[in-house]
Amino acid sequence: MMDDPLGIELAGVRLRNPVIAAAGTCGYGAEFDRVLPASALGAITLKSITPEARDGNQPWRILDAKAGMLNAIGLANCGLEAFLHEKLPAAAALDTVLIGSIAGHSVEEYCTVAKAFGTAEALSMVEVNASCPNTSDGRQFSADPSALGELIERIRRVLGPKPMLVKLPPDMADPVGMCSAAVDAGASGLTLSNTWPALAIDVESRKPRLSRGTGGFSGPGIHPMVVKLVREVFVNFARDRRVPIVGLGGVLDWEDAAEFVLAGATGIGLGTALFVDPALARKCAKGLQKWTNRQGQPLHALIGAMDEPGDPA
Repeated sequence: MMDDPLGIELAGVRLRNPVIAAAGTCGYGAEFDRVLPASALGAITLKSITPEARDGNQPWRILDAKAGMLNAIGLANCGLEAFLHEKLPAAAALDTVLIGSIAGHSVEEYCTVAKAFGTAEALSMVEVNASCPNTSDGRQFSADPSALGELIERIRRVLGPKPMLVKLPPDMADPVGMCSAAVDAGASGLTLSNTWPALAIDVESRKPRLSRGTGGFSGPGIHPMVVKLVREVFVNFARDRRVPIVGLGGVLDWEDAAEFVLAGATGIGLGTALFVDPALARKCAKGLQKWTNRQGQPLHALIGAMDEPGDPA
């Protein structure tokens, strides 16, 4: 039996296991602890924060789909000051690593939040939500490498040395180019990926089912596509540069998580699954531990260890 089969290091931060709650799935952190001890997770990514409070989009803004979920929350949050003084102290008491999520509609808004997060001791790292599909301009920084690079460079200046993940969309025309732009500008790691842009229509009324119209599709329907994305970025960029990846997209059990690890992910994000079964965090970690025991290797040794077609068995 290995002493620490699931322990990983993500951008210099030690996690007890690779399972990470995705932004928006556990609110401000304390909500998750009411249904399952936060210690079941390697980390919790807290709700994305903007400088000012946002009500988000009107209902309906979450919908079931045949192979997942549609959402258009619209970055609803309490705002930076309320987060720092009312929400973060309670989250800081949780027995897990906390990741702060930064969002905004301009470089200046991102930097305002980043500057505050840089000195927030309870946040071990941050994630830059540069790819939200649920706002009018939420993807403006993830459509062009130069725009993304400028955003990340500016954030790094005010954030300081704190580790920074950059969350990118699944439908990038040039994934390696975008990831390279983020890392060259100061990112410590990558989260792949955000939700897939999607639309659902009520066929009787002929109107969109989401109040905003389009939204983001998540869940098992996108999992194989994101596994491919993680593998592509790992093989063509992240492996040589030693850039950690958090694989996020459609994980419903430990086997889905193990696929991400073999594709090249260091961390495993849980999103839609936590709405279905919060206990999946614990089940996923237990399944991964049994898997690493059968493989005879700790999890970190299995990152990217997929056999390519034609490789000897």
